[in-house]
Amino acid sequence: MPKIKFGNFKKFSSQSEESYKTLRTNIGFSGNDIRVISLTSCLPNEGKSQVSFNLAYSMSQTGKKVILIDADMRKSVIVGRYKIDSIEYGLTHYLSGQKKLNEVIYQTEIENMDLIYSGVHAPNPTELLETENFRYLISELREQYDFVIIDTPPLGSVIDAAIVAKEVDGVVLVIANNEISHRFAQGTVDQLKKTGCKILGAVLNKVEIHKGGGYYGYGKYYGSYYGKYYGKYYGKYSSD
Repeated sequence: MPKIKFGNFKKFSSQSEESYKTLRTNIGFSGNDIRVISLTSCLPNEGKSQVSFNLAYSMSQTGKKVILIDADMRKSVIVGRYKIDSIEYGLTHYLSGQKKLNEVIYQTEIENMDLIYSGVHAPNPTELLETENFRYLISELREQYDFVIIDTPPLGSVIDAAIVAKEVDGVVLVIANNEISHRFAQGTVDQLKKTGCKILGAVLNKVEIHKGGGYYGYGKYYGSYYGKYYGKYYGKYSSD
């Protein structure tokens, strides 16, 4: 298995560590059968990629064997954010039949945590996720890992997350504080329900941390990748 290192990885602060322990524990309370989990958001820039990465990291710290799948084949955030070098092949190469599964799984410097990179830009990511190769991927990884964490694009922008949701045990919705209207969030939840997936709950992200107490969130990443790629959303559930 090829190995990679993260050029920009920092361990949790004490507050973040407690936040992810809570998230990890709450997922555990959802049932022993919840092992393949996807994360999505309503819109770009809500921080779900960092939440996905940190959740996988947090789970690996308990001794569980975890793999993170970067399933945003339109615009990967994870590789750029964590400055990952020496990655040649990824999910697009496997789903399109160019590479075998063991050729796209990378062992990271984090003990118990592996990664499947999104791969090169694909003109048809939705179609790739609907192939038998993706279903086989999930089936095989269930046998090899204790937890499979899948970072998917925002459901308010593209349909990919709904396709992935049909194959997983549960979905977590990441919502940025004071950025998404209730109607928009409810619309995203309704779309997930149509897939028949189990919605595990929501992570309120990008909440300001106040000294001495108050609100605190699961991350503070304000990336601009999605905004540049997907543009603005003008859908039915626009902000109030």
